[in-house]
Amino acid sequence: MENNNSRRKFLKNTVQVAAIITAGSAGVSSLLASCSPTNSLAIPPAFLTGFNQQPLPYAYDALENVIDAKTMEIHFSKHAAAYSKALKEAATAEGIDATKPLENVLAKISKYSVKMRNNAGGHYNHEMFWKSMQPKKTDNKPTGNLAASIEKTFGSFANFKTQFSDSAKTRFGSGWAWLYVDAANNLKIGSTPNQDNPLMDKSDIKGFPILGLDVWEHAYYLKYQNKRADYIENWWNVVNWSYTETRFNKK
Repeated sequence: MENNNSRRKFLKNTVQVAAIITAGSAGVSSLLASCSPTNSLAIPPAFLTGFNQQPLPYAYDALENVIDAKTMEIHFSKHAAAYSKALKEAATAEGIDATKPLENVLAKISKYSVKMRNNAGGHYNHEMFWKSMQPKKTDNKPTGNLAASIEKTFGSFANFKTQFSDSAKTRFGSGWAWLYVDAANNLKIGSTPNQDNPLMDKSDIKGFPILGLDVWEHAYYLKYQNKRADYIENWWNVVNWSYTETRFNKK
């Protein structure tokens, strides 16, 4: 009986290997690509990120009373611009095609240099961050499918805000807090150090980010000094929930 079972297993494995060989290199490439973090998340073209810095979607003073104009100007024109510049330098040095989506790099960031990791993450995170904010609104809350999923996952919007804020407050040193959708399409909260994000294969949290909060000191120090908690509390007033929901509804 054992010999018959072993023979059947051997034949099954042989057939599977033969099928892959028959498919040729294109078939193997397709199989491997289907297992990559980026493809498993099925990111639509509208959300793919390039290597160039895009214009800020509002004036530097548009978020005043929450984020001051001087901070926005320095943050966008100095810090974020430097990430894009250094990213393209690293891409040239490491033979990366900068006409392809940046997500392709993030999904296998462990293969690249520290310079690539820091600046690819820095560029991606900031390009998303600017779009995730809008001029201050009263009673600023999500709606539709995202609101329903937040309620289901966290019990209430208030509970979600508390958990997300705690994640941002307790991120030691510099980094980001995230609301993201994992591969099973579940909403999750987490944080990453430095300029890492959930799309990276080296990240402790993995998924498609739909909302991110920058808690590097340069994002808030001119106005809030060491009061990160105040910055986080006020930031909720400028979250662009419409944009966040479009990312959530991507599938």
